[in-house]
Amino acid sequence: MRKRLLSWFSDNARDLPWRRDHSPYRVWISEIMCQQTQVATVLPYFERFLSTYPTIRDLADADESQLMRMWEGLGYYRRARSLHAAAKKMVEEHNGEFPESFDDVLALPGIGRYTAGAIQSISRNKAFPILEGNTQRVFSRWIGLTVPPTEKVAQARLWELSDKMLPPRKADDRSNGPAGFNQAAMELGALICSPRSPKCDECPVATMCHANQMGLQDEIPGKISKVQYESRTELAVVISRDDRYLVRTIPEGVRFAGMIDFPRAGPPEAADVVGMESWLADQLGGDVRIGMCLKTIKHAVTRYRMTLHVHIGEWIADGDRVAESGPIPDSWQWATVDELADMPMSVTGRKIVRLLDRPQRSLFSEL
Repeated sequence: MRKRLLSWFSDNARDLPWRRDHSPYRVWISEIMCQQTQVATVLPYFERFLSTYPTIRDLADADESQLMRMWEGLGYYRRARSLHAAAKKMVEEHNGEFPESFDDVLALPGIGRYTAGAIQSISRNKAFPILEGNTQRVFSRWIGLTVPPTEKVAQARLWELSDKMLPPRKADDRSNGPAGFNQAAMELGALICSPRSPKCDECPVATMCHANQMGLQDEIPGKISKVQYESRTELAVVISRDDRYLVRTIPEGVRFAGMIDFPRAGPPEAADVVGMESWLADQLGGDVRIGMCLKTIKHAVTRYRMTLHVHIGEWIADGDRVAESGPIPDSWQWATVDELADMPMSVTGRKIVRLLDRPQRSLFSEL
């Protein structure tokens, strides 16, 4: 089975940048970026990221705002902060080098058992098993495992299989060693052994696959509980002064922490426009008056289906509109559209910026 799989991979492997240069640093970045993100989406980000931060020390020294701007659009921003923290730890504890031992790799922020094994096996050809979305589906079908792969007993069985399937390490033979096998198994899941309608007629190991033999490839892996999405409505407010807009740095412990955003809140802080006016008044001082809705944006964030209503607003203090030069609380600032272009923002925050960057943006200062 290994021989067939590795032969297929040799002929069908995608040309990916972290396969051309498989240093631990590059493999690490690719693995973190590819978590819950499609490879096609990752590719341009990976190239830009490595161009900006070519070494661990460069990443450790990165300005956090620039780093988050570089990550913008990939989502799950905690991954970027974990990369930054891990790079700093490697500079402090490993002289800026990627650690050699599995335990030291596992101790880095943002790295679990799968990622540590992937880095060690793919970059260094060490015999560590890996189990992620693609391989747990592939392995489940190989052995006809009808138990959902997320269950504890199934996880134990699949990790055991992943370990036993590894070829012996040959120091100079990456293609037929653990590096080749682990990548081949992931590639099979990505290209052939898909969640629905797998291409069994193109699979190099179909005749050895229990699911294929029993006609259960559509039932295996067993059903995984689907995420129950919750609906959530939030409000964002555009407050302008002379072509500048009021934004804040999102505090720690809040979604998108460390990024720049327009005033935004939802339940329980602000269930409606009146609640938003009250919440913003507490944040800024004075009174905030919310006017017309500019746009409604629908999007998804983790387990939420979000509806964001973007409104025009006024900030009033001592009976007058607050001037751009007036005092504002810490973490808040006035910024032009051009300045916002260089600041890290969420996808919806960037959509609001594009809305403001239209020719009619002078309208905002008149309303």
